[in-house]
This record gives sequence, C-alpha cells and structure tokens, in this order.
Amino acid sequence: MAYSLYYYDVVKIDLIEAKKWYKKHQPGLEIRFAAEVKDCFKRLQNNPLNYEIKYKNVRTAFTAIFPYAIHFYLDDAKQLIVIIGIIHQSRNPDLSYNRDNDE
Repeated sequence: MAYSLYYYDVVKIDLIEAKKWYKKHQPGLEIRFAAEVKDCFKRLQNNPLNYEIKYKNVRTAFTAIFPYAIHFYLDDAKQLIVIIGIIHQSRNPDLSYNRDNDE
C-alpha cells in the first residue's frame, strides 16, 4: 500500500517562492519545476524507504533536474509521508531541521 502525503503549511510557501523565482527568470519554467516536484512526490509514495535518513528521522529526496531537496519523515502508523520542506540545495538545511517539530 502506498503512503499518503501530508504537507506542513510552510511547504506551500516553499513552493510558491520557488515558482515565483523561476517564473521571474524564465516564464514557463515554474510549470516545469512544479511538474518535477510532483514527479518526485510520486517516487516518494512508491518507495519512501529508498531515501536515507539525513538527520533525526528526516529523509531527503532530490528532484532530478532542479536543485531542490524534499525533506520528509515517515509516520508508519498512519501510512503518511510528512513533507516538512522543499529547500534549494544551496540554502541552509537548518531551515527544515527546525521544522520537524513545528507541526
């Protein structure tokens, strides 16, 4: 059985900011970025254990084209993948490190 996805509210902000940045620099690129994130979510749902734990109980999955990491943890009891952040790889990973206890 595939895991369901749950997102922290701040993840929506992460996506909106990234899409705005891509749209500003090359209109249409924000659509490709969103599709790439969606593809990564599908991979997560199919094989969440394929991604190693990076800190605490948080795992990261990387998008194939764009330099973003999806930070998440598993709630096995509820069969949930809890997305805590979508962070550009050049940004400080502590941004998501501090989120894993926020919600």
